[in-house]
Amino acid sequence: MTTATLTRTDQEIQADVLAELRWDSSIQANEIGVAVKDGVVTLTGTVDTYLKKWRAEEAAHRVAGVTAVANDITVRTLGERTDTDIAAAAVYALKWNSSVPADKIQVTVDKGWVTLKGEVEWQYQKEEAERAVRQLWGVKGVSNLIAVKPSASPTDLKKKIEDALVRSAEVDASNITVEVQGSKAILKGKVRSWAEKQEAERTAWLAPGITSVDNQIKVSFF
Repeated sequence: MTTATLTRTDQEIQADVLAELRWDSSIQANEIGVAVKDGVVTLTGTVDTYLKKWRAEEAAHRVAGVTAVANDITVRTLGERTDTDIAAAAVYALKWNSSVPADKIQVTVDKGWVTLKGEVEWQYQKEEAERAVRQLWGVKGVSNLIAVKPSASPTDLKKKIEDALVRSAEVDASNITVEVQGSKAILKGKVRSWAEKQEAERTAWLAPGITSVDNQIKVSFF
């Protein structure tokens, strides 16, 4: 068995993207067109919520062989909702999400497009804030400009990540090294599976203040 990626044709990738769209029950696959050239997927069509547009993009990224996704899907909501109504709904959604420090996030809405700004301590809080407003009726897009502000020094972050990897039952921490540059974590080493590699990355993302993870871990049989 090898970890090398097999070359796939554009036709194969297109077929798998369409199958992945049909697999997700939240997406109406017949609303979406899929074109592929040199591994780059272009999605077109019209949907009634931004959530569907986002889910379609996520589905395309899950397919092996996809190198990039151009999401040209148009969001056309059923009926009109004012920016004021959307802004009020977004603020309410943030307040009711216990994972999000709503008082640290500012919401701006322009023609259905929501922009989030502010500072949070954890990467998952930034992601949860976007998730909270993404599914609101009338939203046509989200720009997540929330900054993750480090609350610890790089040395402290390095130790927090190393300790978390040691605690994880799914990762062999002895084969992984951690470097932290500012708020960026760099993971190196060897693991036995993609699942273990992904779990190590997920663990690093959970450290407070980490804004990016460079996962250089190699998958190899020892």
